[in-house]
Amino acid sequence: MLDLSSRFSRFVFGAVAIAIGLFLFFPIYWLTISAFKPDAELYRIVPTLYPHDPVLTHFATAFGRGNLMQQLKNSLLVSCSAAALNTLLAVYAGYSFAKFRYRGRRLVMVFLLSAQVFPFGLLLISLYPVITDLGLIDSLPGLTVSYIVFALPVSTYMFYSYFSQVPSEIIEAARADGAGELRIFHTIVLPVSIPAVVTVFLYGFMWSWNDLLYAMTLIISEGKRTVGPGMLLAYLNEVNSDWGGAMAASLVASAPIICTFAFLQRWFIQGVTAGSVK
Repeated sequence: MLDLSSRFSRFVFGAVAIAIGLFLFFPIYWLTISAFKPDAELYRIVPTLYPHDPVLTHFATAFGRGNLMQQLKNSLLVSCSAAALNTLLAVYAGYSFAKFRYRGRRLVMVFLLSAQVFPFGLLLISLYPVITDLGLIDSLPGLTVSYIVFALPVSTYMFYSYFSQVPSEIIEAARADGAGELRIFHTIVLPVSIPAVVTVFLYGFMWSWNDLLYAMTLIISEGKRTVGPGMLLAYLNEVNSDWGGAMAASLVASAPIICTFAFLQRWFIQGVTAGSVK
């Protein structure tokens, strides 16, 4: 255990904590102030630590250039759908692996988790012809399916780890009372697993929201693009780079993630640090 009784140890601990905080939050601070800087100040050789003449021009550019609102709508639709479907599939799969014993269970788990060994691009190469054959290329449902394929193995293992901590005696007692397996899961196990459900949902949502590679490859039409590809193609290209507009658009695009996490953080922290059963 860390001893903070001496003044020197408290000083070192505080300095390390401040250094970590600056490392984590300075990019967010720089993103915010850059969104309010005018172009003349933004491209100065010696950067300023705060906007001397704050402007809202970049936000007007963010909403006026491209199709940011439609892209936000597409990202919300795809991310929420992928996170919800991923959570639904993973919760049943994780419970099956944790509480049932059948032949091939471990082999299926190893095979499922082995997908995480391969890089994103390699999985996309294998997934692309499948999405094409299903007629889902350049469609939001196709993009949703691709996100589920990648997020499902980790989500399943997260539920498996959580459900393994649920005492089997509770389930056996419910079976002795005549309750069916689905009723046991829905009325006994699932209500005490809300932190894990929220954690997996947030994992799937953030992975889908932050993706660029899959969305750039599987979506072609302008009206179906999500936030990542839309911002990249609108503000950063070979001819010109509008960093002020990109910063303002990034700040707007970060709002749904921040609001979602702020609303669900209590359950998210419980799910991550789960070590006991209610």
